[in-house]
Amino acid sequence: MAHIDLGVDETQFPGIRGPMQFRPETAKPLNELAEVLLRSEPNTLTPGERELIAAYVSGLNECEYCCNSHSAYAAAQLDTGMVLVNQVRADVDSAPVSAKLRALLTIAGAVRDDGRKVTGELIEAARAHGATDVEIHDTVLIAAAFCMYNRYVDGLATFAPSDPSGYAARAERIVAVGYGKP
Repeated sequence: MAHIDLGVDETQFPGIRGPMQFRPETAKPLNELAEVLLRSEPNTLTPGERELIAAYVSGLNECEYCCNSHSAYAAAQLDTGMVLVNQVRADVDSAPVSAKLRALLTIAGAVRDDGRKVTGELIEAARAHGATDVEIHDTVLIAAAFCMYNRYVDGLATFAPSDPSGYAARAERIVAVGYGKP
């Protein structure tokens, strides 16, 4: 049960969805930010890769709802699906991703720990593997935003379903229509 009365059935509006129902005026810009960061085009990182960054950071933050949901959203948009998501979350250094994506995930992990841990060496490593300034920017902002989203969800003690099928069903909707659309 959430720390505050969200005025909704938490099983129908789990995780961030409950607080967004409670305060739609704050939900709007949060959803718009997620839409731009995770789905906007053109972007040289695929939506699946951007969702993977969100899932990775949420996993490091131990935010069950955000990790499970964004893992499902990433899996729905990546060729190898949840297998790859689980490999990245288990060990980013040995996961079968490009050197560029690994470098970006490393930057995301540093942001999650403390933004000041993003060093010139991490940036240069990402650039050496082909990362653009926009990709580096977006990675840092995705990681920072998901630290906020994770703390929002966990700070209000929202409900996180344990059944992965609910996250997969929601992934279909996110892939089809995006964030914040009815």
